[in-house]
Amino acid sequence: MTNAINWIEPSWAAPQQIKSLSTTRHGGVSKSPFNTLNLGLNAGDDSVDVLHNRSIVRSHLPTEPLWLKQIHGVTVSTPASRKAPSSKPFEADAAVTNIANEVLAILTADCMPVLFASKGGDVIGAAHAGWRGLSGGVLENTLQEMLALSPGLSPKDIVVWMGPAIGPTAFEVGEDVLQAFAGQGSTILSKALKPIAESSGKYLANLYLLAQDRLRSLGIEQIDGGDFCTFNDSERFFSYRRDKETGRFASFIWISAET
Repeated sequence: MTNAINWIEPSWAAPQQIKSLSTTRHGGVSKSPFNTLNLGLNAGDDSVDVLHNRSIVRSHLPTEPLWLKQIHGVTVSTPASRKAPSSKPFEADAAVTNIANEVLAILTADCMPVLFASKGGDVIGAAHAGWRGLSGGVLENTLQEMLALSPGLSPKDIVVWMGPAIGPTAFEVGEDVLQAFAGQGSTILSKALKPIAESSGKYLANLYLLAQDRLRSLGIEQIDGGDFCTFNDSERFFSYRRDKETGRFASFIWISAET
């Protein structure tokens, strides 16, 4: 479902007080090839335009989003870690919170944004899951930090939405990616990494399937989303693989303080 400015409202099993959305490439002021709602300050776009775009988004959110410095790693930003004094952006590829109206944000342009929410609506998480983060354990780390914020919470009490990412017909990878997921089991690998007949050592990777398998192995049962392809849907999405020089869209989640 999209609203008037083409932002995506996730369809998932999160409780009513959990609010979430993913932007598309529409609704901003950036010029080609970042047209128009580029939210990434490090993509090569005019920073004045990006900040204008962020202000457009901010007007639809309860507070300024928690923008991370994403490095394709597995570190999770937590309420405790954010209290530590620092003059630099927090380097992390996931964030969790149990604080109302604290907006978590993940920037992507092919990697997968993964949103987490407890069924009770008291704790949320968001992760940036490209193949490096996914194979390295960013989803596991996000879940672990969520459970730490809410004593008594178990994985089966968590619901997940997988946002827009490069799809299984477009994500060509090499042996390095296959080896990164080698410990995940031969059954899932044969389904999620399919050899390309005419290209030796090349595979089509299904990030959604790999993530689903990881999440289910952790005990999470309710997983929605996963039906996008940023590469093939140039009308709605930025794609680094497709365009190289391109913008970034964002996925947001927060616990609404409104009753």
